Amino acid sequence: MRPAKSSRFGASRDSLAVAAASLLLWIGSFQPGFGQELGPRRASPGNPGEGWTLSRAAERYGGVTITASFLPRPGYEAAIKLIPEFEKLTGIRVKWESIYYEKMREALVLNFTSGKPRFDVILIDIVWLGEFATAGWTIPLEVFYKNPALADPGLDLEDFFPIPLESFGTWDKRIYGLPFDNYSGLLFYNKCMLKKAGFDRPPATWQELKDVYGPALTKKDQYAFALQSRTGETQSCDSFLRFVWPFGGSLLTKEFKPNLSSRESLAGLRFRQELMRYMPPLITDWEHEETVRSLADGRVAMITEWSGWYKWLASPETSKISGCLAVTVEPAGPAGRRPALGGFSLGVNGRSSPEKQAAAWLFIQWITSKQKARDYILAGGVPGRRSAYADEKLRKQFPHFEPLVRSWEQYGNPIYRPRFEEWPAISRIIAATGSDMMRGKISVEDGARRIDSQVHYILYESGYYGGKRKLQ
Repeated sequence: MRPAKSSRFGASRDSLAVAAASLLLWIGSFQPGFGQELGPRRASPGNPGEGWTLSRAAERYGGVTITASFLPRPGYEAAIKLIPEFEKLTGIRVKWESIYYEKMREALVLNFTSGKPRFDVILIDIVWLGEFATAGWTIPLEVFYKNPALADPGLDLEDFFPIPLESFGTWDKRIYGLPFDNYSGLLFYNKCMLKKAGFDRPPATWQELKDVYGPALTKKDQYAFALQSRTGETQSCDSFLRFVWPFGGSLLTKEFKPNLSSRESLAGLRFRQELMRYMPPLITDWEHEETVRSLADGRVAMITEWSGWYKWLASPETSKISGCLAVTVEPAGPAGRRPALGGFSLGVNGRSSPEKQAAAWLFIQWITSKQKARDYILAGGVPGRRSAYADEKLRKQFPHFEPLVRSWEQYGNPIYRPRFEEWPAISRIIAATGSDMMRGKISVEDGARRIDSQVHYILYESGYYGGKRKLQ
């Protein structure tokens, strides 16, 4: 459920500039001698029928340096390991800056609004996509994948799982990013701790986790469960919404009206408060790293975390429980399994020079390709390619593949978080009040009413009511 792109998008000066640059890049690729500084000529090796190769496609860009915005997480460490191969094949130099997630959007917005682009390869979170696309900060990728000189004939967009490609990369029916470092929420657990407590399987439902597993696994400095809940996107997405959806609630109704005061939403948020008795006492200060570490150190029996953390939990170098680690889908609530959906895509900066845009595209196309998916997995990444998860050897080596694919194919919720451009403001409201709820500073009922009121105001002021902006 997301609104159509605002009509003001077409009148945006920045968007028109991006469109003009993209048009010149497109034209230049088909007319030898035209705009030589803007894009590649259509050399015969770029024709798919005549043996397209990455090296030939990159001939015009040897010596170009591009910079990528990365996170300090396993999926980006995996990409960094593969970059030297790309540089050798293309002559394009790839630099990167690793920025913590909490600072990433701020860094990107400053990058877009400054006079000099800092990043050429743009990391796009699922909840930033509408904002970045509407503002023209990242450009539709069709200008590249419809260009025979730049498009790998083996690109195969249909090989991406539909939910990552739609949710992380597609806005208003146009693709702005290719899925990269894609997640679903999974239940990671210490099977040795569960066995010692008398359990031969993980909990199937949230109610079972709280009522049965919680008391049996919580004692002294050991806890049954940890829920990353620090104020910020971690609170609004990874904690708050995780207990709204499986209990039948939602942030908004189909008519785009606030819905947190509904019976179902309140039931989920009350349940979260009750579950806190089986969590570490300072859980509202915990980010992903602390939560993953608590399981890895054997202090917590279960966590619901992003699939991308599997590598750190499974490695003896970073985890004390690597031999006891097990993974399954998130527990079911009264409304079934509605696991968290998260991840990113890689897009091209609309403010970069056409030359850097083309070089950035070649890197994005390569690092997310079918051909590199296996290497990316072995280096610690989580690709959005279907073909990668069909490999039987990889499925045996990485037991989290089965629940991950099941989460995407059977339980995936593309509107787990709204993707419209107002989400960052709404997320801040949810994060602040959601944290106050967990700390007991405000009741669940009063907190839900407060958030509903503020969300209604934001959406009203943005033109979502009264027919000013269409919903789809």
